[in-house]
Amino acid sequence: MALVVKKFGGSSVATTDKILAVANRILAEKKADDKIVVVVSAMGKTTDKLIELAGGIDAEPYKAGYLREMDMLLTTGEQVSIALLAMAFKKLGQPAISLTGAQVGMRTSSVHTKGRILGIKPKRVHDELNRGNIVVVAGFQGADKFGDPVTLGRGGSDTSAVALAGALKADECEIFTDVEGVFSADPRIVPHARKMKEITYYEMLEMARLGAGVMQPRSVEMGQYFNIPIHVRSTFNDKTGTIIREDYTVEDKDFEIRGVAHDMKVAKISVLGVPNKPGVAHTLFKALADVNIDVDMIVQSIRNIDRNINDIVFTIALNDLPEAKKIIGLTSEKINAASVLVEEDMAKVSIVGAGMLGSPGVAARMFGALARADVNIDIISTSEISVSCLVKGSQVTEAVNSIHDEFFPESL
Repeated sequence: MALVVKKFGGSSVATTDKILAVANRILAEKKADDKIVVVVSAMGKTTDKLIELAGGIDAEPYKAGYLREMDMLLTTGEQVSIALLAMAFKKLGQPAISLTGAQVGMRTSSVHTKGRILGIKPKRVHDELNRGNIVVVAGFQGADKFGDPVTLGRGGSDTSAVALAGALKADECEIFTDVEGVFSADPRIVPHARKMKEITYYEMLEMARLGAGVMQPRSVEMGQYFNIPIHVRSTFNDKTGTIIREDYTVEDKDFEIRGVAHDMKVAKISVLGVPNKPGVAHTLFKALADVNIDVDMIVQSIRNIDRNINDIVFTIALNDLPEAKKIIGLTSEKINAASVLVEEDMAKVSIVGAGMLGSPGVAARMFGALARADVNIDIISTSEISVSCLVKGSQVTEAVNSIHDEFFPESL
């Protein structure tokens, strides 16, 4: 007997035919005594359509005053999916019940559209499993201390699934998606990308943070915290995918990097002519933090020594740009900045791998690959196991392919 949490993304449940196919697949794989929890996303492009509806009311639906209502709106998408999937199971003769995030005891912070899971009390889930039900859970959502729905950010269904698997002490968490696992690059951009058999939590977390869309970063954090193996695999075939775990057990460990990640949803903001004195950076970035805007790459440089001023350049998520513009407009006046420039056609390309520790020349090889593709580097940032470059968004395909060819020539 095993307790398994299975998560299916929006493309896997995009139509009622696909929902029935998911139910059939789960039942075909289910052993007699298995206990199954299924976490699902909204159908297909439902979330995008809901955001579009909100945009019909206001062109900037993610304004601070709307965020609670956006969560109230967006959580309806998953509720459609869970109800239909529970009905599909019942049609096939399998008892099932659908539950929202709040009903499974998923407690979150009150930061709407970017909530964090604070705890899970899954008694209702255990009770329903013991009654013989397959439990179908709405991903991407929980409820705060006021009982208000809170969403977990894009890809939040992954986090819901892994966190629930940890709280239930599940044997495994399976993430079903439209690709066959975790690849050395996005196979939609690099057709010859290599599928990994395994990857560590540490490396997968870095790849997810840097734009690898197959997993949400917080879901990997949850897997590592609970030490739950995560199996990323395809909805559309039975092949073994990629196992995310603490350490490698099968694959050759002699590699410098594990993959190339990219993020197209990036905006660059340059605050120019800032007085070079203590407290200026704090004022700027605290104002952004107060409205829950994450800042990624940061560069501060001396622009004019004689006048003692500098420039501060940083990146944020493109979705945060409307609110960030307002905050920075007000803050730039307080810090006496000369001007503010915003660029939206940007992308971040990164290499990730624990193997680069103690391997001189890895960054130089990445920069050489970008030079050969005639891609200019705007900003560079590094961590222990990654190097990231900000480039023009229009050049991301050339950038990713050139870097991948440099580090994975055997894949060609």
